Amino acid sequence: MKLSTQIKPISYLKSHTAQIVKELTDSRQPMVITQNGEATLVVIDVKSFEERENMLALLKILAMGNQEIERGKFRDVEAVFADLDKADLR
Repeated sequence: MKLSTQIKPISYLKSHTAQIVKELTDSRQPMVITQNGEATLVVIDVKSFEERENMLALLKILAMGNQEIERGKFRDVEAVFADLDKADLR
């Protein structure tokens, strides 16, 4: 993904909204909008947004899991499977 090809001024966003919606939906590439020559926002399609939110949630869960491991709060896989066998949950 090369954002440098997807940089547009806010006036372009205002005057080409329908076209931008179609382009972003089709390409799924983000667009950087500038105001007074400075990047002020990034516009993305809903599917890309949802995928990014899901990815961030998974990364947060992984980070929390790593913290638990560092604190020694984990169980060996053998113990977990032994408990499952005892409970007959399979």
